[in-house]
Amino acid sequence: MKEADRKNQLVEYFKKNLAKNYPEDSLKFALMSQGYSRSSIDQALETAHKEIAKTAPMLKEKPVIKYELYNENNEPINVEPFTFWEKVKFFFRGKKL
Repeated sequence: MKEADRKNQLVEYFKKNLAKNYPEDSLKFALMSQGYSRSSIDQALETAHKEIAKTAPMLKEKPVIKYELYNENNEPINVEPFTFWEKVKFFFRGKKL
């Protein structure tokens, strides 16, 4: 068997089993116990990651992070932000926001 064919088989092995959510370390250990070299395993894993990344969808928008405060009764609390002048007033009085 040619070296390129063995590498392609390893890449396909990684792609198939990573899609099944097997951990990389267990896949590496299984291949090393079958006699594959560590360098060929690492190269095949890197190639598999690159091929998987090509097929992954690109996120076009950033997620919006929303914070909400709740009291003891699990009711939302509406907190108005301080204005600039309120912040200046608190700064000179030494109070924390």
